[in-house]
Amino acid sequence: MRVSIINIGDELLIGQVVNTNASWMSQQFVANGMDVAKVYVISDNKKEIKETLELALQLTDAIVVTGGLGPTKDDITKKTLCEFFDSDMVEDQATFEVISSIFKKRGYPMTDTNRQQAFVPRCCTVLLNKRGTAPGMWFERDGKVVVSLPGVPFEMQYLMDEEVIPRMLDYFKVGFIMHKNLLFHGIGESFLSDKIESWELSLPSTIKLAYLPKAGMLRLRLTGRCMDKERLEQDINTSVKGLYALVGEYILGEDAESLAELVALRMKQYAKTLSVVESCSGGAIASTITSMAGASEYFKGGVVAYSNEVKHSMLGVHESTLMQYGAVSEETVKEMVCGIMQKMNTDYAVATTGIAGPGGGTDEKPVGTVWIAVASKNEIHTQKMSFGDDRLRTIERTVNQTFANLLRLMNKELCGK
Repeated sequence: MRVSIINIGDELLIGQVVNTNASWMSQQFVANGMDVAKVYVISDNKKEIKETLELALQLTDAIVVTGGLGPTKDDITKKTLCEFFDSDMVEDQATFEVISSIFKKRGYPMTDTNRQQAFVPRCCTVLLNKRGTAPGMWFERDGKVVVSLPGVPFEMQYLMDEEVIPRMLDYFKVGFIMHKNLLFHGIGESFLSDKIESWELSLPSTIKLAYLPKAGMLRLRLTGRCMDKERLEQDINTSVKGLYALVGEYILGEDAESLAELVALRMKQYAKTLSVVESCSGGAIASTITSMAGASEYFKGGVVAYSNEVKHSMLGVHESTLMQYGAVSEETVKEMVCGIMQKMNTDYAVATTGIAGPGGGTDEKPVGTVWIAVASKNEIHTQKMSFGDDRLRTIERTVNQTFANLLRLMNKELCGK
């Protein structure tokens, strides 16, 4: 089953608003076994909307349109859809009640303009929007589906989750789908591809493989689709076992989108705690951790120790260490990680210190030099890395390398791997 996405809005075309809707919607469709064939970004223009709908209907089974459903005169999607499906407008009582309730809660009178949002093409099925004033609309033609949703992300996401995805799964009988993520570290995409070539060529027809690299890590996603659930599960499990047999030494874990998410899963699973101290990464590790829901279950806190004074006064790094070896050194990063773990009283801790650039490098310690430490109450592991002269890439690679090193230590101590 193939889907097209049409995002309407001049603000998207001129770059005034970033089109996050397309990427989020694509992820939801793919996760539910639907292939996204095309993504269109078009202006608020009646002729262009109709032409794009005609084209997309020829190529795909379903179309989801976002945007252009507001109360102002430039929002023309609903009227255009009414013409496209040769229908007339009628007021939907359930939508009117939702709009009335919203304005009542806000203490504003509802104008005639706002009331117009309760009018929909007679031929559509209304998807009730409990997050806003613009309803979703479901149209059917010759076995194909067109859905119109508001462009406001949290309204669109609500309707996708509650209405669109469940209806499409039922309408198109997509079947069962399974995803399996495996996170790799320490091997590049091309090297991994060479090592698993025979395995990849022998994958059953029910399974597709995707390589998803990021700076310092690689995710393999196996996507299985089949009408027989038991066969699908067996194919996935057999394929994963074969992968471990070939390259298991590079696999840090499963069923996560990122190394940070995998760290979070491990911490929660074994009821462990974590603290961080960062110099060159400037809080990026802590930010990554706290961006995930549930971080308070295991993350106690962190320190951004950019200056030597802070390293000494807050973490107990000896002045003699800083004088003799410098801030970017194994000796300093060891004292940093010990200091934060003692101060926060955590089971695990990580530390980074380095030269992110573009300035500050020397012949002995060029830009991109980073020392990373990960520690438990039983062991400290340090590593020196050279990440090059791109500041943002150095920070990103430092974050992923730190999580990878922490995972290896946790896997060893907690999982016996």
